[in-house]
Amino acid sequence: MNSKPGRLKLFLRTVSLNWQGIVFWTLVVGLILFNWDLMAANRESVFGILGMVGQLLFYIFLAIIQFVAIFWFLARPRLYWIDPGETGVGFEDYKGNNGVVEVARRVVTLLKGVKSFKRMGGQASRGLLLIGPPGTGKSYLAQCMASEAEVPFAYLSAPSVQNMFFGVSNLIIMNIYRKARKKARKYGACIVFIDEIDAIGMSRSNRGGMLGGGGMMGMGMGGMGLLNELLMQMDPPNLEQGRLNKLLRKIGLRTRKAEQPVVFTIGATNLGEVLDPALLRPGRFDKKITVDIPDFEGRREIIEYYLSKVKHDEALSIDRMAGDTIHYSPVMIKHVINEAVVIAHFEGRHALTYRDFQLALEVNEHGLREPIRGLAYEEKRRIAYHEAGHAVAMYLLQPKVPPVKATIIRHGNALGFVQGKPMEEMVHTTREELLASIQISLGSRAAERLFLNTELSGVTSDLAHATRTAAAYLGIWGMGGSFYSYLAFNQGQPDGQLKQQIEKLLDDQFQKVTRLLQEHRDAVVAIAEGLLEREELDRDEIRSIMEANRRPEGQIAAFTGGRLQ
Repeated sequence: MNSKPGRLKLFLRTVSLNWQGIVFWTLVVGLILFNWDLMAANRESVFGILGMVGQLLFYIFLAIIQFVAIFWFLARPRLYWIDPGETGVGFEDYKGNNGVVEVARRVVTLLKGVKSFKRMGGQASRGLLLIGPPGTGKSYLAQCMASEAEVPFAYLSAPSVQNMFFGVSNLIIMNIYRKARKKARKYGACIVFIDEIDAIGMSRSNRGGMLGGGGMMGMGMGGMGLLNELLMQMDPPNLEQGRLNKLLRKIGLRTRKAEQPVVFTIGATNLGEVLDPALLRPGRFDKKITVDIPDFEGRREIIEYYLSKVKHDEALSIDRMAGDTIHYSPVMIKHVINEAVVIAHFEGRHALTYRDFQLALEVNEHGLREPIRGLAYEEKRRIAYHEAGHAVAMYLLQPKVPPVKATIIRHGNALGFVQGKPMEEMVHTTREELLASIQISLGSRAAERLFLNTELSGVTSDLAHATRTAAAYLGIWGMGGSFYSYLAFNQGQPDGQLKQQIEKLLDDQFQKVTRLLQEHRDAVVAIAEGLLEREELDRDEIRSIMEANRRPEGQIAAFTGGRLQ
């Protein structure tokens, strides 16, 4: 005898397999019952009955149209189809990363010569995964590849595919690849670019928290269904394409094996490590390219390219501009140059100057200049000594990243700031540099205690940065004597023991930076007074003040009870 759960499971399965018929006949019966009285009143009249039947069919047709229209609108993702040559960009427009372009050229060569490549016995690649930070040109590279290969290009935003109704997302993916194969038969190949692919390609082992909520609304298991659909469309079975070919095969006039149109999928993500292994295997994403932030030569090439499109002072030093934009992405460089043109335009100049470029960098990194009018002298003095503590500590502790600007003019949410710029490309950070970074962050609080005999609320971001750096120093990079990493267990925050170690490390570095500012108190006072007088100090002014107030070796200021004596 079957149990009740078994019968219920069988019933639900039957319903799921026949849901279309159930919905249709429910609508029919409902409309008949709704119009029964009206039909009964006119049942002697043949024309009346025919009219009621026609009215019933009209209602059924209207319901079907509404149902189809809803799904048609729901199945429209953020998708753009671009014909060959429409974007007008090619590899000559992609600057800053020659290694990436070289790999892309090879892919394009295979896409253009796919027939000759197949005659050699090779199999065309199915996909390319671009991994890198935002703004490094992943989607731009895909557009260049489509233009160079002279094939259609589909731009799809992966988050727009997700839908609350189960099955709609799968339908979207099916329609995209069906149209891509149709275009591939016409042009020889087609490229489907999926931006932010991690939104639909996340590893199934990372979806544990989503599986409990599923159901008919498409969450949970629906996300897995979408990924499975993408996996199948990227590497489909070898089926015949086209109605004519299917007819010829059915009647026996086509016997050779079916050929799949070349649909090349390019995925872009900032989080390559979260993607499902089935998506990364050969046969789907055959190649993986890391598109990283450009180095000095890459930035120089990008700056030259965008400067060639605007009027600028011929005396501009591109090397200096490239040095000022360390860790900048191509998109950020483009934005800064455009902002510099805006600044030059509104100041009445017809060509971009280095000063415009500097101001644009400042706006990009710190926000617009918004001076506080009528700020009391004592408030300015507090801000000046707060920033002087940062500036002196940075100058003395980080020779590779010296302060290039100190200001007490408000920019965005910051009442003042000290900006450091690396003198050279830096890939790793040493133990000593990390400790120096903590001391620089705590230099503001040390200066407040030493020179103002108080503590200010403006250290919020300083303390947060120092704490994060200390936590990483101890719990991630293993520089505190223990190799334990809390990242191994996905800890959101350090445990109690590690918290105590962080507090001790912060206290030790605070004592060190306090002694450092005591030793160089004349420099701190001079920097603060310079800020009060001019409100801003540049790299050369900071260096001049520091050199003029350097203390003789071994001369240490007396310090008692938080006051300078």
